[in-house]
Amino acid sequence: MNFSELFKLSGLLGRFSPDGKCLASCMQHRLVVRDASSLQILQLYTCLDQIQYIEWSSDSLFILCAMYKRGIVQVWSLEQPDWHCKIDEGSAGLVASCWSPDGRHILNTTEFHLRITVWSLCTKSVSYIKYPKACQQGVAFTKDGRYVAVAERRDCKDFISIFVCNNWQLLRHFNTETQDLFGIEWAPNGCVLAAWDTCLEYKVLLYSLDGRLLSSYRAYEWPLGVKSIAWSPSSQFLAIGSFDEKVRILNHVTWKKITELDHPATISNKKTIVYKEVEKSPTVDRERLSFPPTRALASSLFSTQSKYDISQVPVSLQYIKPVADRANPKVGVGMLAFSADNCFLATKNDNIPNAVWIWDIRKLKLSVVLEQLCSIQYFQWDPCQPRLAVCTGSSRVYLWSPAGCIVVQVPGEGDFQIMSLSWHSSGDSMLLLSKDHFCVCYLEREEV
Repeated sequence: MNFSELFKLSGLLGRFSPDGKCLASCMQHRLVVRDASSLQILQLYTCLDQIQYIEWSSDSLFILCAMYKRGIVQVWSLEQPDWHCKIDEGSAGLVASCWSPDGRHILNTTEFHLRITVWSLCTKSVSYIKYPKACQQGVAFTKDGRYVAVAERRDCKDFISIFVCNNWQLLRHFNTETQDLFGIEWAPNGCVLAAWDTCLEYKVLLYSLDGRLLSSYRAYEWPLGVKSIAWSPSSQFLAIGSFDEKVRILNHVTWKKITELDHPATISNKKTIVYKEVEKSPTVDRERLSFPPTRALASSLFSTQSKYDISQVPVSLQYIKPVADRANPKVGVGMLAFSADNCFLATKNDNIPNAVWIWDIRKLKLSVVLEQLCSIQYFQWDPCQPRLAVCTGSSRVYLWSPAGCIVVQVPGEGDFQIMSLSWHSSGDSMLLLSKDHFCVCYLEREEV
């Protein structure tokens, strides 16, 4: 593996372009666009205020910078650096902004979710979507970009509207059987829309494109309900992470549960491999060095390193008992992700914060548990093969594949705490983000 030098960053705002050619990063009110392979600066833009959100257009020709405090969105063109667009929502304010799939319309959600304004870069026309609901995930586009579903709240009831993206005409409008709709997400094939209720009511509803209710799923009644949801890339499975520390997988034929994946604090199955991260301190005698080491050399010579050991089952994982009398308790399955080939599912149970669970979907069994020294901040699958990258807020990256797993120390001076990461679309590099810096990790071809 090779690593780039560290570059300054603010707000974890670093993104590869969809075509993989460019890398955008923000430093306060500056937007820097680099070549993704050489990291040479291609363009430098200055915004009106500190940037709080960035997003590439689908064709990688434009980049959106949102400044929510000022209620302003600025759009920059890579092909024509002199061209730019400014959208000012004025007194209506701004709480969210995103591209439509065609890369020529911008959807701005105003304060208090009064409306969503659709701005066209081509015709300069404006459309409005009324009554959007203030929820975790209230706008969802189909993968092919033809339709968008919007969660709405009217007269104290939940509704979903489906619009055609090329002309923003309403296709379907229907009410949902939810107490307090919390999120919506399309299946990758764009045929089924999943909607789920607030955590106080366990309910997952599945709707067709024409608004018909295909199925309703409820695992239990009174305790806290759904915490996270993930579709498999093939649209065959819907995984539901719940507050009861279990994942339930529904099939796409009958929409019934096919299995229940438990997350116990003790791993007792001998067929499950448990990789435990252990730290080792290097044994270097400073007095025998014939020269005083540089800071960089000293940090690499004397810093503690880590590796994976295979633990003998049964293994007891670090379990944190949740505080029962507080909102949003740290309990239940809060992170879910399917691998690109549909073969594996990675999960994190929030009250066992140091472990990643990797399930074999073909056998519907637990395959591997990675037990880390620090709590899991983020994980993401390689878009091209079954390989999982994990970060824990340390200066290390952890990679797992069916062949095994490794710990990689990011070289460099200072404390580079990786809080998030994202794969390049080719799968041969990764963007590693800390609060103040970022670097790019390049994987060798034989590793790829």
